[in-house]
Amino acid sequence: MSSPGPSPSSRRIVRVDLGARSYDIVIGRGLLPELGPMSKTVVTGPAALISDTIVAGHFAARVEPALRAAHLRSFRLIVPPGEATKSVEQLGRLLSELAEVKIGRSGTVIALGGGVIGDLAGFVAATYLRGVAFVQVPTTLLAMVDSSVGGKTGVNLPEGKNLVGAFHQPRLVVADLDTLATLPAREFNAGMAEVIKYGAIRDRALFDRVANGVTPQDDDLAEIVEKCVAIKARIVERDEFETKGERALLNFGHTLGHAIEKAGGYTRYLHGEAIALGLRAAAWLSVWHPETHLPEADAKAIEQALLDNDLPLELDPHISREVVLAALGNDKKVAADGGNRWVLLEKLGEAQTGYTVSPELVERALSILYPTRR
Repeated sequence: MSSPGPSPSSRRIVRVDLGARSYDIVIGRGLLPELGPMSKTVVTGPAALISDTIVAGHFAARVEPALRAAHLRSFRLIVPPGEATKSVEQLGRLLSELAEVKIGRSGTVIALGGGVIGDLAGFVAATYLRGVAFVQVPTTLLAMVDSSVGGKTGVNLPEGKNLVGAFHQPRLVVADLDTLATLPAREFNAGMAEVIKYGAIRDRALFDRVANGVTPQDDDLAEIVEKCVAIKARIVERDEFETKGERALLNFGHTLGHAIEKAGGYTRYLHGEAIALGLRAAAWLSVWHPETHLPEADAKAIEQALLDNDLPLELDPHISREVVLAALGNDKKVAADGGNRWVLLEKLGEAQTGYTVSPELVERALSILYPTRR
């Protein structure tokens, strides 16, 4: 049961230090009623609250009074749930609705929801009037530990995921862990794929802690979320616009994961489930690649961690490898020579970027995801 009102000392705060674009990530329980006072420090004008029908049904009635109490006028803009909402069509509709309610340059977009809402609302904020303020209120584990932090916003095209977007840092991120109580187990588990990723690339102790499973009720969940966002914050501070190579570390498991998402029509797998499959494949690529030589025991540990967090290890056999391989060619991170650049592990807790992987190794890694083709 959530506490009636957390003291400031019970909050965990991670600062993302980007000069004039710096902001705080506030993590804790019972934070939604405090959203108004917290937002007041970074919001001056009216707020457009963008959410989907499911999340708004749970939380909008808690957020809006908090904004009113801080004398912040708000408008509720609702979209359908699901990855298909991250579209140019929904982007255009939301931009028109902002214009209709006359949100000006002093206005703010507040994203209340998971990664889809954060990406879409963030891109709305980045493009409306050439950029307005933006606050992230993530309500899924995946959004809390990953997509709400770092300023990447965007929408999908039929040709691929996140092919249209912009860097637009939020002014504030408020992660209320109590919102996870309404999250279906499958969605929470999908978020654990990103948590496992953070441990695998940067923090062996974090990996060991989460490898046996995590639940929304765990007493140390705030600490787990804090460790993940701190890892991402430090990487983003050094490579905000992904021009130096370090930010690409965050893509461990994502090269193949994004291709699997697209091959499944963005409906067969949740983002985190597709990333889990990508993590398994990338782990074994790290074992086989001539420059990394990840110990097999580490790859097996990643597999076991995925299993113990109820994440998939095998691809739906109805998704053909040819479709997945074709989707790899449309990944937004394809290099100038037409090939993919992979993030691989040298050992658990240490990843490097920029590896070229032969087509034969890619097909071998994909093959282990098909149980009938091993």
